[in-house]
Amino acid sequence: MTDSTPSEPAISGPATQDAAPAQPRRADARRNEQNLLDAAAALFVTSGVGVPVREIAARAGVGTGTIYRHFPTRADLIVAVYRHQVEACAAAGETLLADSASPYGALRQWIDLFVDFLVTKHGLAAVMQSDRAGYEGLHTEFIDRLVPVCGRLLHAAEDAGEIQPGMAPLVLMRGVGNLCAGTGTDARALVQLLVAGLRVP
Repeated sequence: MTDSTPSEPAISGPATQDAAPAQPRRADARRNEQNLLDAAAALFVTSGVGVPVREIAARAGVGTGTIYRHFPTRADLIVAVYRHQVEACAAAGETLLADSASPYGALRQWIDLFVDFLVTKHGLAAVMQSDRAGYEGLHTEFIDRLVPVCGRLLHAAEDAGEIQPGMAPLVLMRGVGNLCAGTGTDARALVQLLVAGLRVP
């Protein structure tokens, strides 16, 4: 990463008679990592994957040294955020179907999440130019996890009579990806027009 790493004092808890159990510490570490990934993902969407580490640390409420301990390089952080967002998008499909007023509404919200994810995906491609095989592996992982979720949302909206039948999930996702490539702030508006075009007249 380009940011310098300030030294941080070791963090220790209060002394007790009995040694603290290992499991709570592991749970705390997982929560801290999730908070870091959430903070980084949010800033990647608004500021790109080159956002300074100190801004991510401030949003997550930790020191920059904590980020470097979890993710020694920026590429490590971007890959972790990428995987974090893939899992979040995958999990969101069923949740949105259950909570939204209609399957089409769930589809629109999910596509909005997918647009956020594409910011990280494009940044990942740039930082992994020298590791094409690694990038292709991550791309395959993303396809395997998210295409079925998009398909489930499309089929639910089709079954409800809200969208025209026949749209393949991978075609829709590629279309969204193409609109998000190099369109800047217009990307989300263009994607909304694309999704609106699926509606039954």
